[in-house]
Formats: sequence, structure tokens, C-alpha cells
Amino acid sequence: MNPILFSIGTINIYAYSVYLTAGCLLGIGWATRAARLWKLDYKLAPVTGIISIVCGVIGARALYVALYPQEFVDNLSKTFYFWQGGLAFSGAIIFGSIGGMLYLNSKQQPLLDWLDCFVPGIALGQAVGRLGCFLAGCCYGRPTDLPWAVTFKNSASLAPLFQSLHPTQLYHSLAGLITFLILVVAGSRISTEGRITGLFLILFSAFRFIIEFFRAENRGELGPLGMPQLITLVFFAIGIYLLLIYKKRSD
Repeated sequence: MNPILFSIGTINIYAYSVYLTAGCLLGIGWATRAARLWKLDYKLAPVTGIISIVCGVIGARALYVALYPQEFVDNLSKTFYFWQGGLAFSGAIIFGSIGGMLYLNSKQQPLLDWLDCFVPGIALGQAVGRLGCFLAGCCYGRPTDLPWAVTFKNSASLAPLFQSLHPTQLYHSLAGLITFLILVVAGSRISTEGRITGLFLILFSAFRFIIEFFRAENRGELGPLGMPQLITLVFFAIGIYLLLIYKKRSD
């Protein structure tokens, strides 16, 4: 696993930033397609996506720094080196959603319909973006003797070297792909606003909650659970509300 895909002169092109960018572009493309099919103003999708990405990256980096301050105490400037790895996906969802919804609200758009358009793309983007995590070595897993364990050997990797670890980055990627496929199938059967978003939050929370037990980094433990797991419990509750309780227009 090589964190640097290639170099142009003295400029390094990091795998993390390439896969993250690819995931974001796929997400925007999916949302644009969905908005067109659902008779929304699909031309708003790219702008909304860009605003959400910018806000999401800021939120994801801020949450990561809050969870792992020990990585930055010796060099505070590293706080801004997000292209090398180190984004908390939960922070991206929170801040990205807020930024995108504020923009759409200013355009007097139906927010839940738009969220339903975007969430499959978010899951697809996670499936691709987490491959960048894998190459960078961030979000690494606990030591294990399982046959699919991975060993990082590149000195530029963010993971511990020469240890057999859970490939938690790939667990996240697979979870994103499964979530995307479920949402695509469900989207052909669910037309009421908010339910696809609710289903996404439930699936994302369930997968993230489980995978966190295999992650190795100091998660800011609170009893048996880490802070990301507590955040996902909030997402799960919101998902249950949107899927099962919220009164839809067609009810």
C-alpha cells in the first residue's frame, strides 16, 4: 500500500486525495441523475454537492483533530494536511449536510427529497473514498491473525508497520457499497420523502458501530464505546424517526 500514487517533479499526488475526489465526483453525479429523475431542479445538484464537500471536509477534519489531538501537538500545521489522510466521516456527514441544506433552503427546495437524492451517492462515495484510506494507512484496524489481515510496509503509511491488522478501511468500503446497493433497490420501491435518508442513516450507523470495534486508534473511549459510536447512535435514532415515525406527504 503506497500513500503516494505518483509524483510530478517535487509534487506528490496522494492516493487519499485522488480517491476522495473520485468518491465526491461520483456522489455528485449520482445526485444529479436522481434529481433529474425525481423532477427536481437538478442543476442545483453540482453546486449543492460542492458546498457540501467543502463543509464536509472542514467538519471531517475538525472532528478527526478533536478525536486525535496527540497527532498534532508537535506540529500544529499538520492540522491542515487533510490530503494526506485523516478525515472523520461522521463529521463530513454532519457539516456537509448542514452546508448543503442551508444552500437548498435558500433556494426554497424540498430538503428531504434532496437528501434522498444525495445519500446513495454518499454511500457510493464512501465505498471509493475508503480505498484511499487503505492506501494511506489511516483508519487502520487492530492486530489480528485472520487470513485476510493486511500488513503495511511503506514508511510513509499512517498505519503501524509490519503488523497483521484488520483491513478496517476495506470493511468501511464494503459497507458503503452494500449500503449503496440497498438504497438503489429501496429507491425503486419507496417514493415518500425522508425514508431513503432514514434507511441510509440506519445502515451507515449499524455498519460504523460494528466496524469501530475492529479499529485500533484511540477513539476517546467512553465506557465500552468510543465517541464515533455514540455519534452513530444519534444518526441511528434520526434514521428510525425518518423511516418509521415521520409523517410523509403521502400519508
